[in-house]
Amino acid sequence: MNLRCIIIDDEPNAVNLLEVLIGQTTQWQLLAKCYNALEALDFLKQNTVDFIFLDINMPRLSGMELAGLLPQNTKIVFTTAYAEHAAESYAYQTIDYLLKPITLKRFLAAIQKIEAAFAGLASPLQPAVTETKADENYFFVKSGKTLRNILLNEVLYFEGDKEYVRLVTATEELLIYRRLKDIEEQLSPPFIRVHNSYIVNTKLLSKVQDNHIYIGDKQIPVGEKFRDRFMGVIRKRLF
Repeated sequence: MNLRCIIIDDEPNAVNLLEVLIGQTTQWQLLAKCYNALEALDFLKQNTVDFIFLDINMPRLSGMELAGLLPQNTKIVFTTAYAEHAAESYAYQTIDYLLKPITLKRFLAAIQKIEAAFAGLASPLQPAVTETKADENYFFVKSGKTLRNILLNEVLYFEGDKEYVRLVTATEELLIYRRLKDIEEQLSPPFIRVHNSYIVNTKLLSKVQDNHIYIGDKQIPVGEKFRDRFMGVIRKRLF
């Protein structure tokens, strides 16, 4: 796919690495290498690109500050050594979030996401989330010798621990002797897997901050391999 991009990064070594990766693995046109945000703004006023590679920690004007000045439809691949900005990055048209040092394997995965975004498809690595309602809004949980009727919209999250799962609502916790993966297969949005150990009800989240989500009194980490799919759901509800 013939896409036009630029690199914005104040670290020459990081710029050189990205340039080599682009040249060796894609048919993209690298239109410019900008070593600060102001240089990039000048270039983008006169030129059209499909997406940008954008570092976050830069002097004078950070990558996040620059992203806020760009047109809202500007597609961005963030490149940074710091994972804590990931959640904030998805306030923009973020295709991917690459942590430095960028490996060839990770860059090849990014290529698939980037080209899928411009093909109008969901990334083959991250299936599209379809917002369909579950057929039923309740299920039964075995508690001792009793089958408990649980309303799905009252469940905050499921937490997996080896051979059992903890179901948590605002008022109680129940243990289910099943694997988290089995429960995940029976759920549909607004429930989504965000970590190897957690499935959450996105309707009941209170906030997302620094690669963590907050629901009830619980702080839950967002695992790297689940982050893109999760933030894709959040972005659909972003004003």
